[in-house]
Amino acid sequence: SENFLVERPILQAVQSDEAAVLLIDEIDRADEEFEGYLLELLSDFQVTIPELGTIRAAHPPVVVITSNRTREVHDALKRRCVYAWIDYPDFDKEYRMVTAKVPGASSRLAAQVAAFVQELRGVELYKAAGVSETLDWAAALVTLDRETLDAEVVDQTLGVLLKHREDLEAVRGERLHGVLARALAR
Repeated sequence: SENFLVERPILQAVQSDEAAVLLIDEIDRADEEFEGYLLELLSDFQVTIPELGTIRAAHPPVVVITSNRTREVHDALKRRCVYAWIDYPDFDKEYRMVTAKVPGASSRLAAQVAAFVQELRGVELYKAAGVSETLDWAAALVTLDRETLDAEVVDQTLGVLLKHREDLEAVRGERLHGVLARALAR
């Protein structure tokens, strides 16, 4: 019965008295069974609960789905979506993100962090650093009381930006000095 039903976000969006916005973040991390469940919502704006029946949305929700592409999602799901690629931010935007989200970062450090990450994304890597890693790195540097970047602190903290050993090995050494030199010259 409905007494034992926990209304999670999908059911809440379907039962909303007004149009809702439903965010399904990182669908590529969900299992394929969830994708199948989601197909019903996206195609018919309804949810079927075997014990209770079908619940139809009076006001179809706007559904926003994100993916990091760690695995491919099913074609049937893709057909029900409008696809928009969001690229990495440019230097100015990433700099503003660092200054907004890492309040202890000086203007100079924020600029150097943003410039370094921008340059690092130009290196062929298994997984480029995302904005989340940029912010984590800036916060780590602030925690270490750093006001500027130098090769030693970059080498010591590079694991905050790069999460794969092969990427760390590919960047360390002369390549790291080159990336850092280009970033500091900006």
